Amino acid sequence: MRKEFNFDLSALNTFRMKVRCACFVEYQSVDELSSLDLDSLPKPIKHIGGGSNLLFTGDFPGTILHSAIRYIKYVDLGLDEVPVVVGAGVTWDALVEELCGYGFWGAENLSLIPGEVGAAAVQNIGAYGVEIKDLISGVSCYDLQERRPCKFSVAECGYGYRESMFKESDGRYVITSVLLRVSRKPRPRLEYKGLADVDASSPASVREAVIGIRRSKLPDPSDLGSAGSFFKNPVISAADFVRVCDAAPGETVPHYVLSNGFVKVPAAWLIDRCGFRGEREGGAQVYERQPLVIVNASGEAAPGDILELERRIVASVNERFGVTLSPEVEHI
Repeated sequence: MRKEFNFDLSALNTFRMKVRCACFVEYQSVDELSSLDLDSLPKPIKHIGGGSNLLFTGDFPGTILHSAIRYIKYVDLGLDEVPVVVGAGVTWDALVEELCGYGFWGAENLSLIPGEVGAAAVQNIGAYGVEIKDLISGVSCYDLQERRPCKFSVAECGYGYRESMFKESDGRYVITSVLLRVSRKPRPRLEYKGLADVDASSPASVREAVIGIRRSKLPDPSDLGSAGSFFKNPVISAADFVRVCDAAPGETVPHYVLSNGFVKVPAAWLIDRCGFRGEREGGAQVYERQPLVIVNASGEAAPGDILELERRIVASVNERFGVTLSPEVEHI
């Protein structure tokens, strides 16, 4: 187990915010996690993954927990469906690369998404028509409140669009491992525009295509600090969608009608129509190739720069379209 005080979190958030926490604890097993004297640690206590969906708004006054539980176990029963148990600290894209290398289908559309497996399950990451909930059978957790291990089926996880019951539990449950199910049988998901004509002869070929699309649109966090998509795509009523269309005369508003009659509209389109592509606030900038992304353009952006740019975007979209954007990135 690793424990450090006054710890620099710069390497544990992809926005590269230069912030510190009072205490940092990294554990390598469930036993190490359960042995922690939580009462003695600086409060509040927050568990993070790779920091790819976080914005630290300043120094954190409490304790940051981080998982170093890193294993991948295959339960090969000779069936088409293959269960895989993955430690929460495994890097998500490293897992996808391995699965595709073995010829297992299911995760390839989620290639190149940054972060770790445990946080991916909390966030219900998704891309190109697939969400991680589509692969999850269950998760193993540690209950910080009752100080005991516990498990949840995928149905109990309360998954929705970038939502789960873990996000609503105020940090009570720490995911320690995730049970996924992948397939030997080909099952490409190519409904997304841009994937329809790709080589689907193997999950590796689909992965390659997805990586190409992502790299053409999104910054590499190792080159340019960001947390990926900053805002959720808003889901609005049919009446509100009519008002959005009225606010963009002569244009076709991209949208997707859900089964309940509500309409999902791309946040990137709304932001772009408000003129924010490339807009700057201090060291922060709306990414020129994808206005859904805010980047640490200078490498020296302060949390306040990003927060102010977020505020301006939300206000402008609301004023023009009557739609209130919600951040996908968690603010800490």
